[in-house]
Order: sequence, then structure tokens, then C-alpha cells
Amino acid sequence: MNAGRSLPPVALALIGIGTGNPDHLTRQAVAAMNAADLILLPHKGEDKAELAALRQALCDAVLVAPAPRIAGFDMPVRRSAGDDYLVQVDEWHAAIARCWQDAIAGATDSPAPEAVLRVALLVWGDPALYDSTLRIAARMQPAPVRVEVVAGITSVQALAAAHAVPLNDIGQPFVVTTGRQLREQGWPAGVDTAVVMLDGQCSFEALAPEGLHIWWGAYLGMPQQLLDSGPLAEAGPRIAHTRAAARAQHGWIMDIYLLRRAAQPVSAV
Repeated sequence: MNAGRSLPPVALALIGIGTGNPDHLTRQAVAAMNAADLILLPHKGEDKAELAALRQALCDAVLVAPAPRIAGFDMPVRRSAGDDYLVQVDEWHAAIARCWQDAIAGATDSPAPEAVLRVALLVWGDPALYDSTLRIAARMQPAPVRVEVVAGITSVQALAAAHAVPLNDIGQPFVVTTGRQLREQGWPAGVDTAVVMLDGQCSFEALAPEGLHIWWGAYLGMPQQLLDSGPLAEAGPRIAHTRAAARAQHGWIMDIYLLRRAAQPVSAV
């Protein structure tokens, strides 16, 4: 934390902003953004400057005068060597909480104002699904006097809508998982449908493709949206190629896919 600066009492609003399309902002999200005194925007390096620009564009589209202050902060990079995954994530979350605190202290006019400072963070998708913003907020010192969550459209919803497919078969469950889990654990037990997020390695390539269908989407809801679908054996190589080219072009990629295997025949009794 900045030396000699104390955090004011903070009310934290975690606002789901969908997948980058201003039309994904709910009226509640727009109201919460305009009610803030301060909006924190992360910077993730030059190769991801477009992401920061997207958040700024959302602010430009919906904020009205007198607009909240906007403060940027440099997002820490999670190390990938040594210890196990959970240790790395825990260390990373602690570093992010400190960055939030520094940014808030740096944007505060006086050392310790008595009024509660309303701070907003814009969260891709929804804060409740494969996002750690709530966990990071719990690590702030001092703790926020209150935390408000504004629900957002998730990439899961955007993917199903873009392909016009239901997420589940009639009366059947589905699993939302990660690329790392798919690589390490294989096909999830007990389901025929899996939605895979946070996959930077095309983990579907580790599966036997027979009987599997994939629906894939990247930059969902944005002008550069990419979609592909088909039997995994045919669509998988196309998707891997398209994904690599898009990441090289933009410097970043956010993508998600749905996998469904053919229903298994029921054995006669």
C-alpha cells in the first residue's frame, strides 16, 4: 500500500459486464457504474492493451456527467513455475488485492476521509462463474464495509445464443469445467455435455474425437467474434488453427466451447 496513505471506508461494487459488447450491460450495471465514485480498470501489459481499451469504451458509452473517477492499475502476472497451482493462485490473489488497495489509496483526495468511497470493478462475464474477484475482495485490508454484486451475461450464455443451441439435453445435466481439468481428468463423469472455459491449450485435442461434437466461440459479442462447430474430428483442427491466428493478431483471446457426445444406448434389461 502507498506509504503514509490510509484507505477510506470502501463499498465495493463488482459489476458483471458481459463479454465486451455494450449491449450486454444491464440497466442495473449501468446504474451501478454511474453511482460509483471511483472505477478501477486493470492494465494487463501492452499485448493486452485492447482489453483495457474495451473497458474504457464501455465506460465512455454509459457514464454520464458528473462521471466517476477512473484509475488504472497494473495487473500482477501469475507465476507458473514452482509450487502447485493453488499456491500460485493464492499468491496471485494476494498481489491483486494489494494493487487494488494501492490504486484506491492513490486516487483518494485525503488520507482518511470519513465518507464511504464507492468503488466499482468491471468483471468480464459474471463475478460468480470462474472469476475470483469476490475471493480477492475478501483479502482487502481493511475489508470493504459492503460488497455488491451485479450479475452479468456469461460467455456460457453468449456461446449458446451465438450457436442457437441449448446447453443441456432434455432432463440431462451438464458440467462447466476448465481446460486444465479436461486435460488432467479427461471427460467429466456422469454427463454427456461439458462447457469448457479458461482453456489456453485446445485441451479438446487430448480427447478421442469419436462421437463428440463441438461448438466453439471467441470474442463473443464483439465485432471480431469467431464461431465454428461440427464433429470434433473435423472442426477441432480448424478451431486450433483459427485460435492461434486470432491470438497472434490481437495479442489476446477469450474463447469457450461446448462439447457434447452422442447419447449412449440404453441396455435392454
